[in-house]
Amino acid sequence: MTYTHILYHANCPDGFGAAWAAWKKLGPDINYIPVHPGDPAPELSADAEVLMVDVAYPRTRHIELSGKVKSVTFQNVPAFAAYLDRKIEVPHLGAVTVDVAYGGMFYVIAEAAPFGLRLTPDEGRDIVRISEMIKAAAQEQLPVVHPEQPGFAGVTIAELSGPASRPDAHLKNAVTVSTGKLDWDRPATWTGAIDRSPCGTGTCAKMAALYAKGRLKLNEDFRHEGILGTVFTGRLIGETKVGQYPAVIPTLAGQAWITGFSSYVVDPDDPFPDGFTVGDIW
Repeated sequence: MTYTHILYHANCPDGFGAAWAAWKKLGPDINYIPVHPGDPAPELSADAEVLMVDVAYPRTRHIELSGKVKSVTFQNVPAFAAYLDRKIEVPHLGAVTVDVAYGGMFYVIAEAAPFGLRLTPDEGRDIVRISEMIKAAAQEQLPVVHPEQPGFAGVTIAELSGPASRPDAHLKNAVTVSTGKLDWDRPATWTGAIDRSPCGTGTCAKMAALYAKGRLKLNEDFRHEGILGTVFTGRLIGETKVGQYPAVIPTLAGQAWITGFSSYVVDPDDPFPDGFTVGDIW
């Protein structure tokens, strides 16, 4: 069992799909989890705050002769749709049609096209502004609580969806991570940070919404493109129930790359042992 905590500036998310891919890439590549070509595929479990996530190397063919991992797959917690095609009123934007779905966090999902967005890096400032405004309105108008985890309440993250840019993907998305609380009277707070990956939990939430609408079947690959053109491959492998909600069991496959190693410590004389916040880039 490995306990992992992913911290954002504004919250500690229930689950974080890209982090599971990175964690599982790191294990074999630095020999923390010994894996060799021809070995049986190991299976591991990780505790995402209070929810269990099963992660497994999909097949040994994904491990190169050098022992490096080329792709990893994890089975996420059950995902479900809470609202479908609901209109909300967003100040400065008007009526917006959204879905709200759980894939490890509660996502509000809206189409990018009505805002003239193609979900490309040069649109980043508009993407985060629109996404955070939609999220704030959804929090006010579409209340939701996880039936089995009442501490997970309310929409916490926004996802814009649109046509894929690459021919081998089905859809494209941009997920905005909040960097503080939006204040409608302070436009400077209408901002956030974009997930550079296709977003693991966001892909699971999107698959749950598509399945609820009859647009995605069980055991069917769903290739989801991120804002940088990278792709996660999702798949729904079964149905279940989460409280009153029909739910699905998602898996997600992706790739990660090691970029560095860091050690964080707390000096006993540090005047800010719990950290600090400054309203600059965040």
